[in-house]
Amino acid sequence: MAEQLRLMAVHAHPDDESSKGAASSAKYIAEGVSVLVVTCTGGERGSVLNPKLDRPEVWADIANIRRKEMDAAREILGVEQAWLGYVDSGLPEGDPLPPLPEGCFGLMDPEVAAEPLVKLIREFRPHVITTYDENGGYPHPDHIMTHKVSVAAFEAAGDPDRFPAAGEPWQPLKLYYNSGFSRDRVFALHEAMLAEGLTSPYVEWIEKWDESRDRGDKITTRVPCGEYFDVRDDALRAHATQVDPDGFWFQVPRELQLKVWPTEDFELARSLVDSVLPETDLFAGIRDSVTVR
Repeated sequence: MAEQLRLMAVHAHPDDESSKGAASSAKYIAEGVSVLVVTCTGGERGSVLNPKLDRPEVWADIANIRRKEMDAAREILGVEQAWLGYVDSGLPEGDPLPPLPEGCFGLMDPEVAAEPLVKLIREFRPHVITTYDENGGYPHPDHIMTHKVSVAAFEAAGDPDRFPAAGEPWQPLKLYYNSGFSRDRVFALHEAMLAEGLTSPYVEWIEKWDESRDRGDKITTRVPCGEYFDVRDDALRAHATQVDPDGFWFQVPRELQLKVWPTEDFELARSLVDSVLPETDLFAGIRDSVTVR
């Protein structure tokens, strides 16, 4: 019997779902796939990055505002969304770095923190899960913990001896890491902007580029989703405290993005099915046995 394909995207904060894999999510929604975004924390310690909203009353109500922003982004993307309810760790700065706040997500035992995610996996029954690599995509403590919790939950969800109170076992078939700004992508967009006589937003990035952190060679899967970049950008703008609508994220013209890099890229980290690499579909190797109703 045909079964609906299901994708779970696990993220650290509200807004991460719109800056990482959002166009792919919108594409799959349009194809009839069910997509659930899991947000590990409320983003309570996030900065207000939009200068137009950097006001005392916004800071005073940031937790509620970020929830409302998430609601708006969810509606735009068309996804379902669930909160794990953990507390934002903040991004420590300084030398030496200060300790993380007591009780925050980044200080939790990953095995303990994984149980609510295991419960969601067993309820939603995703075939594919996406999350961050072991470096968190960038070294934010909540992103790194999201990786640890996601991997632990992926491995535990199908085991009837693990977390028996979390529901009937369900084993996801593939686990992917988001691959956002690889060196190849950044340099391709940068050079295309210069070729058009435009100012590249990546100049400072390139000047400070750390080759040792690039994972472009690990990309296995490039999902064509350029026609959904508008949806992605609208969802990102919905997180108004986190994104300046006149800022960095929107400097590369859409037409140039479609010409130079019309995909979102992923690294296949775990798979219980056979698929031919490189892939263009997160459900490669799964569609043979599971199809959209």
